[in-house]
Amino acid sequence: MVPKHYKSPASVSKVLLTGATGFVGKPLVTALAAQNVSVTCLVRNDDSPQQRGVNNINVGDLTTARGLEASLTGKDAVIHVAARAHIMNDVVSNPLVAFRRVNTHATLKLAHQAAEAGVKRFIFISSVKVNGESTPVNKPFKPDDTFVPIDPYGLSKYEAEQGLLSIARDTEMEVVIIRPPLIYGPGVRANFAAMLKWAYKGVPLPFGAIHNKRSLVALDNLLSFIILCIDHPRAANEVFMISDGEDVSTTELFRKVANAFSKKAVLLPVPVGWMTAAASLLGKKTVAARLFGSLQVDSSKARELLGWSPVTTMNEELKKTAEAYLNEKIV
Repeated sequence: MVPKHYKSPASVSKVLLTGATGFVGKPLVTALAAQNVSVTCLVRNDDSPQQRGVNNINVGDLTTARGLEASLTGKDAVIHVAARAHIMNDVVSNPLVAFRRVNTHATLKLAHQAAEAGVKRFIFISSVKVNGESTPVNKPFKPDDTFVPIDPYGLSKYEAEQGLLSIARDTEMEVVIIRPPLIYGPGVRANFAAMLKWAYKGVPLPFGAIHNKRSLVALDNLLSFIILCIDHPRAANEVFMISDGEDVSTTELFRKVANAFSKKAVLLPVPVGWMTAAASLLGKKTVAARLFGSLQVDSSKARELLGWSPVTTMNEELKKTAEAYLNEKIV
């Protein structure tokens, strides 16, 4: 269900969306359509799910797609969600080339075509990894931080951002860049889904004494911000960090997830130093960094410049996420 407090675009009526079948894109289609926005989705094949009142256009692989001018003509905005996501244990021989092919080159190709077709605004869903992998506690990343990432995924997003800002300078098309941290909500996968499983089963875990701070963004909060950026005049050619504004430690997050299932987390207070050393010996240093390190973002620019505020709390979104997890298990 679309939160009733989403702010509808004031004037935009026609949007083209990529990544419409993914974790963010699918509910975004629903949210836009519910507010009478005409949505056209670029999809990989004719079997892609189609929602009522939404037009799907089969373009196959976006990196090799041709003839998009007709799809872009007459559109007020493009929301580009499709991406090659950060992949653990990537098996490709050159991850940077693979990430650049999708996240950089395909993005800039689509943006150039959008500008030529007269699209007014291009919204790019980037990543907090453009800023880096971690922060000291209470020293959050900011949108104007100067940093060039070395991580292949982060670098591909950074290069896309730089190219988009160049296009904005050279054309009449406006660009909006959004860098979310970890996104959670109904249908979440990967490590967060594992956390849901552990919390639901009541598995004892050694995470009872972690004092880091991490920013997250609820799916509903991210969607509300994307929709706000579609035609907000002050969003033009800006970069935003976005979060719930409620930073939590890994210990606090596990407890909140368990509470969403009406369960009590079984967390053992094992010292972080011991777990970090064990993780290094097992070749899981990157996993340990995510569990025990801090990563905070400053979303004050989104709040102050655009007047945005979260439409849901972390507890509310976790409750929805837990309910969706249980429904999926039943099905």
